[in-house]
Amino acid sequence: MTDVPPEARDDAAQVLHCALAGDSDAVVGTFDAVVDRSGVAGAYDVAWCLAAAMVGDGVPSGTWTLDFPGIDDARYDARWVARFISAYANCDIPTGEALFGAALADGQLPDCLLTLAGSAVATLRRRAA
Repeated sequence: MTDVPPEARDDAAQVLHCALAGDSDAVVGTFDAVVDRSGVAGAYDVAWCLAAAMVGDGVPSGTWTLDFPGIDDARYDARWVARFISAYANCDIPTGEALFGAALADGQLPDCLLTLAGSAVATLRRRAA
């Protein structure tokens, strides 16, 4: 994972805590507080930390491909999350930043971040089972 400020990791932990509790309003509130404090760049850092939580440690470096049958027919937020996670797994920061900017410009960023938080929780629960 790229260097992110320690508060981004703390904020990501708070997002995961809220998402695990099923409190989507608190997830949104946490992201709003991050944006108020650190701007959109802070929200990007938190999203990158959530992607790190999903991918996990010890992933060999290399080129990873996205295996998501029917991705072109998925909702915007689901496509975005799949592609953002793929960017993280490939250490492709420019693509991650481009995806983030596109979602912001399209007015879809809040839904994408909420879906990312839900996907991270689902992944962590699956891993724990």
